[in-house]
Amino acid sequence: MDLFEDAAPSNAPALSVSEISGAVKRVIEGEFGRVRVRGEVGRVSRPSSGHLYFDLKDDNACIAAVCWRTQAARLAHRPEEGMEIIVSGRLTTFPGASKYQLLVESVEPAGLGALMAMLEQRRKALAAEGLFDAARKRALPSLPRVIGVVTSPSGAVIRDILHRLRDRFPVHVVIWPVAVQGAACAPEVAAAIAGFNALGPGGPVPRPDLIIVARGGGSVEDLWGFNDEAVVRAVAAGTIPLISAVGHETDTTLIDHAADLRAPTPTAAAELAVPVRSELVARLAEIRARQVRAMQTRVALPGQRLRDLARAMGRPQALTEGARQRFDLTAARLEPALRGFTRSRRDRLNALPLPPALLRQGATAARRRLEEGARLEPALRRRAQIARSERDSAAAKLRPAIARRLREMARDLDAGRRRLDAGLSRARMAGLRRNAECRAQLDGLGKRLAAAEARQTRLRRERLDRLDRLRQTLGYRETLKRGFAVVHGPEGLVASAVAGAALARLEIEFHDGRLGARPEGARAKPAARPPGGQGTLF
Repeated sequence: MDLFEDAAPSNAPALSVSEISGAVKRVIEGEFGRVRVRGEVGRVSRPSSGHLYFDLKDDNACIAAVCWRTQAARLAHRPEEGMEIIVSGRLTTFPGASKYQLLVESVEPAGLGALMAMLEQRRKALAAEGLFDAARKRALPSLPRVIGVVTSPSGAVIRDILHRLRDRFPVHVVIWPVAVQGAACAPEVAAAIAGFNALGPGGPVPRPDLIIVARGGGSVEDLWGFNDEAVVRAVAAGTIPLISAVGHETDTTLIDHAADLRAPTPTAAAELAVPVRSELVARLAEIRARQVRAMQTRVALPGQRLRDLARAMGRPQALTEGARQRFDLTAARLEPALRGFTRSRRDRLNALPLPPALLRQGATAARRRLEEGARLEPALRRRAQIARSERDSAAAKLRPAIARRLREMARDLDAGRRRLDAGLSRARMAGLRRNAECRAQLDGLGKRLAAAEARQTRLRRERLDRLDRLRQTLGYRETLKRGFAVVHGPEGLVASAVAGAALARLEIEFHDGRLGARPEGARAKPAARPPGGQGTLF
């Protein structure tokens, strides 16, 4: 017996690999066609070709999914690893790898819970990078001159923002139109934010001092574009302060965490962006009044202190009058006191029973003391004169010092008045300049408003003229001019021959007038002739 026996011959034809692969492909595509598959996103690959490859799996199986570049750009939700989704597409095979795969046409989250779970995961990842830190927040300008608005150019949102800005404080508004819903929303919003930040000063398009990103309310799916990572990174990378006004007060998106300030509504964003002009003017007037009062008080204080010092000092002569009076009294009492002292000593001496020699000795001593007193009297008078001259000299020295101090205080008062006048002049000039700027802005806005109103009036007049010409063209009188007529009866228009035959009198209206007529009887409408060239069997 041979080790290798020939196999029994078979009538089945031998198929090539390509043939069997094509047959399997046709069977799978014909059997399943379009399907919807629910599962968890596994490995995700985005090569440079733009195509999207990912795995869709559950606890027991895994299927490869492919989304071509053109279709991937239109996906409302990009698959991310760990996200539970529902994929719609066609089941097919890839002969080059002997596997079947799902050609993705659309992707939707598997319920709101899956969408919110993915949103929370993305929020935590971006927060871990510090994109939502409070230290990154920028203060809003108190009075922006140019405001950039990123929103849809049509709709109530932009009208509400412009109306609110016009009511509060008219400023220059630059609108960057974007899609606020769908697959194009996120890339267009991110590009608009980056575009505003890329504008330089002095260019044809003014660089805004503040950016408002606005959209009306909607579902989580409608607002999903503002949860995109590219939008959040564009906000964090910008240098211009940004207000987010996406949805209503209860709607929260990731752009709200990255923005410098979140507004509950687009109208509230306009209110946060600019102050009320009338309130600002009133506040400036109040500040100016307070400044004037403060400068007046500062100037008045030196004068009040000068008056207080003058009242406290009194007359300069009063400083020396007391000493002068005491000196005069002392000088007036000195000579009588000396005489009285000498007289009392003489009387006591005469009353003493002393020997003549002792009396002579005492008299001699007394005479010497009198002579010494007489000699001292000029010295005392000289001392009194010196004291008087010193008093007069002190008074003379004190008088210029007081006068000099008074002059210094007067100069300080004049300098304060000059500073007050200069401050008032600067405040007045600043107010005039600010008023001129506001007036120029108001004039410019008035001119633009008048031009817009004239343009709208002209456009509406032209449209009205076109409609009037259309009305005239389509009117029945123009039809009458082309040879037609309208038949009237006693009760109105006559629309058929049968209705006209029942009337006694008719009136026919032409384009240039009306004629009376009597019906002679209804005639049947001739039958339609058969089309030419068609034969007949009869």
